[in-house]
Amino acid sequence: MLPFGDLAEGQLFRVGGSVVTLGSVAAGLALFVVACLLSHLVGSFLKKVRRRGVHDVSSVYVLEKVLTYGLIVIGAVAGLSTAGLDLSSFSLFAGATGIGIGLGLQGVVKEFVSGLILVFDPTVSVGDYVEVEGGAKGVIVEIGPRATRIRTNDNLHILIPNSHLIERPLTNTTLRGDTRRIHIPFSVNYGCDRALVRDAVLAAARASPFTLPENPLRKSQVWLVSFGDSGLNFELLVWPTPDAVKRPAAMLAAYNWAIADALRAVRIGPPVPQAELRIRSVFGKEGDEALALVGARQSRRSRRAGAASAEVFAASVNDAADDLLSPDHEPDEPAPARSPPPQT
Repeated sequence: MLPFGDLAEGQLFRVGGSVVTLGSVAAGLALFVVACLLSHLVGSFLKKVRRRGVHDVSSVYVLEKVLTYGLIVIGAVAGLSTAGLDLSSFSLFAGATGIGIGLGLQGVVKEFVSGLILVFDPTVSVGDYVEVEGGAKGVIVEIGPRATRIRTNDNLHILIPNSHLIERPLTNTTLRGDTRRIHIPFSVNYGCDRALVRDAVLAAARASPFTLPENPLRKSQVWLVSFGDSGLNFELLVWPTPDAVKRPAAMLAAYNWAIADALRAVRIGPPVPQAELRIRSVFGKEGDEALALVGARQSRRSRRAGAASAEVFAASVNDAADDLLSPDHEPDEPAPARSPPPQT
């Protein structure tokens, strides 16, 4: 306890040989607040730099985390020293307290250390499209002190503990901004020209704006993979752009739409289940006469269905392709509100 005279002079207590005064506490607290504000300003500035689409987003994110965390730690240490506390005298107490905190909060410490590892790990960066064990897929938008935030293509934000990304299998689809080859299966009816199928589908894939230009290592191909019960099963192998890889569902739908348009243009239809039908009599006709009657009626129905299909496909719009070509929204900004429908 300090004498009453010392309290009147603003001295609060003594720690070892250091005297803590009211003025020193205020100065230390002010220094810590300034460090926190500076950390917030630096983090906001670097976050805006990342949103502007800089080339190396992951490096900017690492710099943001190092500076923001570092300024807070430096501000805390400098504030305690300014307040008049001798930090060396707290070493034994801090060691004992650290053991207790480590036992009680080992889960929190584990996630924090895992987050630091992820920040400096070059194989996992902000902006990568990843798939974690359990089926969660999305773009990494933030690596926090406790969990990593992943945004799906449906704008859902999933929080995954940092340790799960280190201890469990993780698929990074766009490591270092690279792409991957995808397989798009499709089928056609038996009896079609396989070379015509290949040429038509390859032309459609190469004409897509989200297909990368070919080189000796990355070529678009069409494979005949199996013989189905009703038709031939093919696969289109193509290398899409990194932005398209981050939207796998829309990418697959867009290529399927392009394949359907290409096959329709060369009059190649989908597989048709085949069955053998024996007719004894139709409307009093038997044998070949009955088969001719059924064939004529079926031919008229096919012509009417074909005319209706031609009118529908004349205005073919590939919504998935439009989605792939549209700019991605900012991960940390809310989606724009929809205007209410007009009142009738």
